[in-house]
Amino acid sequence: MRRPLALAGLVAACAVLVVYLLFPLYYAVITSLKEGSDLFRPDYWPTSFDPVNYLRVWHQQSFPRTIANSLAVAGGVVVLSLGLGVGAAYAFGRVRFRGRRPLLFAILTVSMFPQVAVLSGLFEVIGALGLYDNLGGLILSYMIFTLPFTVWVLTAFMRDLPVEIEEAAILDGANPLVLVTRIFLPLLGPALAATALLAFIAAWNEFLFALSFTLSDDQRTVPVAIALITGGSQHELPWGNVMAASVIVTLPLIALVLVLQRRLVAGLTAGAVKG
Repeated sequence: MRRPLALAGLVAACAVLVVYLLFPLYYAVITSLKEGSDLFRPDYWPTSFDPVNYLRVWHQQSFPRTIANSLAVAGGVVVLSLGLGVGAAYAFGRVRFRGRRPLLFAILTVSMFPQVAVLSGLFEVIGALGLYDNLGGLILSYMIFTLPFTVWVLTAFMRDLPVEIEEAAILDGANPLVLVTRIFLPLLGPALAATALLAFIAAWNEFLFALSFTLSDDQRTVPVAIALITGGSQHELPWGNVMAASVIVTLPLIALVLVLQRRLVAGLTAGAVKG
């Protein structure tokens, strides 16, 4: 008797959690399909299916460009974070050298600072490098909070890989580059998928650096473009356009999660149970 009750309680708790997590997206979808005064009437069920807000947002001159900018920046951040993270993870996880642990904690410490604390100093660096109002400046700034996480996660996975595989490869004459690219990299597939997805989401949703380091419409990313969708007064704000834009920019993230779902789950749970 206790087991069915426990199962029913677990299902109910999961249902409540799913509703809590998905309701904002659901409400954004049904609101984006409204027009005029209907936007200010709270409805919990779809009352209209007018795609005019989506058409209006998509045909704005800068919005498709901002999506392309966000894809370029997030993709660049993922590639650089994984490239540097794999090399650093091999050094921290498989090579013994003095100061390894303090250096690893120093990398983690960097990610503990809030973005606003490093904004002014980073602004000077971006300006000195000539990367202001440039996508390269955004990629460089986003690495501050994606690279430490990537290094820590990949280092944990690298340490869990069997030592026998590395020893056998070394006996066959493999150098460190071969070890990383041909031995460890295929084994790190789930970890790479998990860290890549989380780094992509962080770069895709970032707002403060994107607002501070870009000026022209050609270099803005999606979060800033959505924030700049305004009207003449509070009652004239195009909430339908904002909701439609929010739904549009959420779709790539949903698609990535669905595509990488199996590897993501494996990457996040690997190492939790050891035989």
